[in-house]
Amino acid sequence: MPSGSFRIGSFEFSSRLFVGTGKYASFTQMSEALDASGSQVVTVAIRRDCLSDSGGARQDSILDHIDLDRYTVLPNTAGCFSAKDAIRAARLSRELLEGQGNKGAKWVKLEVLGDRKTLLPDPIGTLEATEKLIELGFEVLVYSSDDPILAQRLKTAGAVSVMPAGAPIGTGLGILNRNNIRLCLEALKDDDPDYPVIVDAGVGTASDVAIAMELGADGVLLNTGIAGAADPVRMAKAMSHAIEAGRLAFQSGRIPKKPYATASSPTEGLIEVSA
Repeated sequence: MPSGSFRIGSFEFSSRLFVGTGKYASFTQMSEALDASGSQVVTVAIRRDCLSDSGGARQDSILDHIDLDRYTVLPNTAGCFSAKDAIRAARLSRELLEGQGNKGAKWVKLEVLGDRKTLLPDPIGTLEATEKLIELGFEVLVYSSDDPILAQRLKTAGAVSVMPAGAPIGTGLGILNRNNIRLCLEALKDDDPDYPVIVDAGVGTASDVAIAMELGADGVLLNTGIAGAADPVRMAKAMSHAIEAGRLAFQSGRIPKKPYATASSPTEGLIEVSA
């Protein structure tokens, strides 16, 4: 595997930033932000954006504005509040993308939400849908809470990546519980250091991305943090730099935290100068 690249299921990428395609002011702005991000994977809510019609007339699809030769589409089941609905959305997305010859038809980002106020995942429905979609031949990347026990269960069920939430979707609160993200990483990577863990949701700015990467995440998936920024294109570039900085910092190994100061310059061998 080339240096810096990583694998999720049967896919291999060099960019560790996954970006969404919703909430942009225009398709043009979305395209410019995707380009600035350097991402190779874009998530699309197939259920909402690509399957609707109006009186049988074909609507302008978000896929018409994504370079499918450049980006790998990661269809997601956003807006699904039951395992049944999420499974249906995933199957529809596969049919649509297979019809376009897109390799993104092989996988799905699974979201089974618990309620409309928090948009937190329903753990029981999420596990149920994960197991069924794997039976159907999908490579499942699954949006999860930051519960390490659930994370282990989802991995055992066969998910190719578990994606613990940094914070509730769209809040911009950043990584609310760093310790739980650490525990998820430990649980998922203990017997398989190469198992890909992507922090998903709640990122507000570049420092949040850097923190996620410094904790040891293999990547970050975000949408609102870019699309909702005052200048989405510049923010996309900032997120790209944060991915690289955070990854380098994690690989470098930070210094331990200490309660008291330590002189930066050595004091041994210095000659005392009297007044």
